Amino acid sequence: MPDLFDPLTLRGVTMRNRVGISPMCQYASTDGFTNDWHVVNLGSRAVGGAGLVIAEASGVEARGRITPGCLGIWKDDHIEGLTRMVTFCKAHGSATAMQIAHAGRKASVHTPWDGDHSLTADEGAWETIAPMAESFDGADGDICHTPHAMTETDIADVIEAFAQAARRSVEAGFDIVEIHGAHGYLIHQFYSPLTNRRDDAWGGSFTNRIRLALEITRACRRVMPDAMPLMMRLSCVDWTADGWTLEDTVALSGLLKTEGVDMIDCSSGFNVPGEDLPRESMWHVPFGRRLRDEVPIPIAVVGDIATAEQANTLITKGDADLALIATASLKDAYWPWHTAETLGLTDKITMPVHYDYVVRGNYSPSDW
Repeated sequence: MPDLFDPLTLRGVTMRNRVGISPMCQYASTDGFTNDWHVVNLGSRAVGGAGLVIAEASGVEARGRITPGCLGIWKDDHIEGLTRMVTFCKAHGSATAMQIAHAGRKASVHTPWDGDHSLTADEGAWETIAPMAESFDGADGDICHTPHAMTETDIADVIEAFAQAARRSVEAGFDIVEIHGAHGYLIHQFYSPLTNRRDDAWGGSFTNRIRLALEITRACRRVMPDAMPLMMRLSCVDWTADGWTLEDTVALSGLLKTEGVDMIDCSSGFNVPGEDLPRESMWHVPFGRRLRDEVPIPIAVVGDIATAEQANTLITKGDADLALIATASLKDAYWPWHTAETLGLTDKITMPVHYDYVVRGNYSPSDW
């Protein structure tokens, strides 16, 4: 089996190692635009040696943002700033992915440090949409607004918005597109029986509930080059009685694979309040292992992966193809380099030349 610092190839993209930086919302944007924070935040992880850096969830529509500070990809004007970020990361050896997203009923809220509750009209609240007119917390105006139940036109508009976001991702220079289908956002709201009890062609049965995920996949794949990989993040279980199950995820993943998805990014939960989340280290590994064995399809796993041994074992045991690092990478932008040192694999990782000659001791006193 490969180790954490062996290359990984999906379609026409080869990552220099199997350390991925998980998409993490920064809430630092205005009107969806990137700024210096986004370049430094993602760029520092590329400099730190990651094989893949994934940009945070970016709204395919303005109404699909979680907060007013979320990154966006709903208009062509966003491309220039995204290109700047991508260019820097790729220049320092990382493959880049754009996570395209729609928050559905979890949209139009404050940033977490401002209270994590719904915006008022005076604060710029916008109308939210979802499979049904039910708010996240069941009470309008508390955590989330009561959304508008989507019409056929709304659904068609969202599918096209994802396609256009994928097209903009290509134009911005990203290597990979990831569709965000997890964490109680719009696609997850559709496929989970907890949040989709529609009685039309988009709800009710398993086949109808997964239809939006499949249609969005097809729409994105149509505008992407054949050599460009497509990933999808899924919440593999709902952690709630009568919710989405791992067996459902296995079935959906097989269909996504036939539609051109190249990797499943395994996460879980966050669809309804009161879930019994385990939140323990490596908690999504069993999900990835089952998908990898039964579908089979390349797997990325996220979820409290913090140590060198955890990440490397994930790969060497064949439980996943890509280890996605989140909080640990915020604490240490050079987590890949330090991990390679711990594992004795520094021969498989390089740093920018500006650092590398010093770190490896290839300098003389005159350099100082």
